[in-house]
Amino acid sequence: MEFIGTQPIYLQIGDYICENILLEKWESGEKIPSIRDLAVMTEVNPNTIMRTYNYLQDRGIIVNQRGIGYFVAEDGSRRTKEMKKKDFIEKELPRFFKNLDLLEMSLDELKNLYKEYKETAAKEENV
Repeated sequence: MEFIGTQPIYLQIGDYICENILLEKWESGEKIPSIRDLAVMTEVNPNTIMRTYNYLQDRGIIVNQRGIGYFVAEDGSRRTKEMKKKDFIEKELPRFFKNLDLLEMSLDELKNLYKEYKETAAKEENV
């Protein structure tokens, strides 16, 4: 896993876990990698993974079954979407809108670009 310097590593690992949940690679009730396994996989200190798991557990995305491991919460997918949507609206969307204004792009132009993106993504999925 490659990390960027602008965001804490534990949050980047949290994003990785959330993405896997949203992509349904890890479904509700499914066991996720142990702290040690994920530390080896991401090449970070196990304490960093523990911090990530605590962060996600505090948000109800994962649950700890003592002595067994960590699992995606029953409503983990819904909670993940809510958290990611809130972050997107609060952090990324204002910068995105600013760039639209600076580039003098209209919402219609953006809508067409998004439509093209969706069509290309659908074609790539079918390959």
